[in-house]
Amino acid sequence: MPRLFGTDGIRGIANIDLKPTLAYALGRATAHRLAGQGGCIVVGQDTRRSGDMFVAAIVAGATSLGADVHIVGVVPTPALAHITGAGHFAAGIMVSASHNPARDNGLKVLDEHGLKLDDEIEDELEQFIWRAEELQGAPADALGRMVDAHDLIDLYLDHRLGLARRVKSELHLVVDCANGSGCAVAERILSATGARVDVIFNEPDGTNINCGCGATAPTALAAEVVKRGADVGFALDGDADRLIAVDASGCVVDGDAVLGILALDRIARDRLPNGALVVSVLSNGGLQRTVEAAGGQIIRTPVGDKNILEAMLVNGAGLGGEKSGHVIVLEHATSGDGIVTALEVMAVMSRTGRSLAELATQIPMLPQQQRTIPARHKDQWEGDPVLHRAIATAESRLGSSGRVLVRPSGTETAIRVMVEGSDTALVAELADELAVLAEERLN
Repeated sequence: MPRLFGTDGIRGIANIDLKPTLAYALGRATAHRLAGQGGCIVVGQDTRRSGDMFVAAIVAGATSLGADVHIVGVVPTPALAHITGAGHFAAGIMVSASHNPARDNGLKVLDEHGLKLDDEIEDELEQFIWRAEELQGAPADALGRMVDAHDLIDLYLDHRLGLARRVKSELHLVVDCANGSGCAVAERILSATGARVDVIFNEPDGTNINCGCGATAPTALAAEVVKRGADVGFALDGDADRLIAVDASGCVVDGDAVLGILALDRIARDRLPNGALVVSVLSNGGLQRTVEAAGGQIIRTPVGDKNILEAMLVNGAGLGGEKSGHVIVLEHATSGDGIVTALEVMAVMSRTGRSLAELATQIPMLPQQQRTIPARHKDQWEGDPVLHRAIATAESRLGSSGRVLVRPSGTETAIRVMVEGSDTALVAELADELAVLAEERLN
């Protein structure tokens, strides 16, 4: 039986792969394992139309075992994490598929500290999900209640507004909210810096989240930054835990470059704990060279912000993240938060008086190409000798400065192929060749 939990919770096509019956079972399992009868769970969602359906199912499941469920409505995932950790909650559940298209949805479970669960606890939850109907329900006089808790967003807002007021910026920003949950808070927080903030893609209708906008599609933002003569653009994803930046000329500044900007600034000010920056195996080799040349160290982990945070805690690091735009600034948050990342970038720009383009040029990147290949048998690639030979051949052609990374997606039925090296044309050629082969072999 395949594992339900991927790198970022349970994902699937809403009402097809991911059905409300599973959300109901998760509600029961979470109440049983984490809350107990009389305990409290807090639930949030992004702007997908299917979110209401899944929230209702979670409420039914958890209350049937005697847990109270506090509903906060549409909030960013980092807001739910903050609320969970700051309150009296045994667990939090976020209904969101993050950067995925609107047809998808997902279920993320957080512990009482607002952190993603350890794999062992996820495994236990899975077992309870599969036998959810066997769990002892509460008697009628001990059933849980659904509580309207929309005002709890103020816990998050108060904290982030405090961070924003320290920045004191006069920049002109364009912020792309991806028609997602960032629409609820991004403009208010970023405006508290004193910056002029123009917001785009902030009219969610339940079906337009991440549609031609947001961190996975920053082209529209780039055009608006140039058109409006703004200093910088920030693109959130659907649940606002990622950020991709755009400079004044419309050039995209990805998560690796943002991490490099923040790390170099902190190294220069002796504010990078243990000189360590934690990144995933996908992060660019150019970032590693730059940080190490400045006196820092790079620690690499498997893909997934849960792995990043774990390595940060183990190594005493204060900064970590991924190329995709997940950035964790541990002094402010224990999860990726695109709005906090934007504040951090603005602070560096204000402190140095340098543009985003000038800051990004400090981190020369190696050519890197990534491909996503739909694959029915994504977990079988490691046992395919033809693919292994092709990967070995590609690595030999790239030489000592290059690398190839192939991995199954943790959020989609797909294989990811990443190729990096010093020769732009060769990197693109090999990425295409491996993608075509992977599609042939795994479908």
